[in-house]
Amino acid sequence: MKYALLLTALICGPALADRQSFPPVDRAERDPSLVAFRADLLAKVAARDVDGVLAAACPDIYLSHGGNGGPDELRATLVADTLTDQDQQNADQIRENRWSDLENTLSQPGYFDDEGEFWMPHQWQITLPATLDPYKAFFVTGQDVTLRQEALRGAPILGLISHEIVIVPEYQDASEYQRVLLTDGTTGYMHSDFLWSMVGHRAAFVKSDAGTWQLCTFVSGD
Repeated sequence: MKYALLLTALICGPALADRQSFPPVDRAERDPSLVAFRADLLAKVAARDVDGVLAAACPDIYLSHGGNGGPDELRATLVADTLTDQDQQNADQIRENRWSDLENTLSQPGYFDDEGEFWMPHQWQITLPATLDPYKAFFVTGQDVTLRQEALRGAPILGLISHEIVIVPEYQDASEYQRVLLTDGTTGYMHSDFLWSMVGHRAAFVKSDAGTWQLCTFVSGD
């Protein structure tokens, strides 16, 4: 909650907020069975094994806001067989992007919530204030990421940023660098590769009544 107050101070008044860092800590090691499950699932994802991933998922896996969920939607997501005619020409790339998104998300450090579910990535546990548009909030995924004066390689460095929440007023999909605003009011440009949207992909593992782990959430959006 303290972090929410800092962001509110930045948005609603003078930029007097302190900056905070949230270094990633992976809690998975608390449960060896979870570590084994994730490793096995990641191997299936790396092999692009659709049936293997389906077997590791909850029967009612949550995949989209307003979707039906379940194995049929998961299969359609992974094989990309419900694309529009316009997207069909890029079907292979779309399919690969979806697999890569799943693999990258499942590889992230995670945490256990109050219900015992294991969520990835770890920054999903950060609470944002209601006054902040979550689509403009991004997490800096790296250590000592350069904040530059201009959107150019080699531009003067304003600082080194590690595992912070920053605001990107207008994210440009095709841009290598994004203009960002730190919580202390500093502005600069950061490489897009180190920015993870706070409404980006996240996933959750849940232990069934039988004591086995399952992939029960893989979704993006607010």
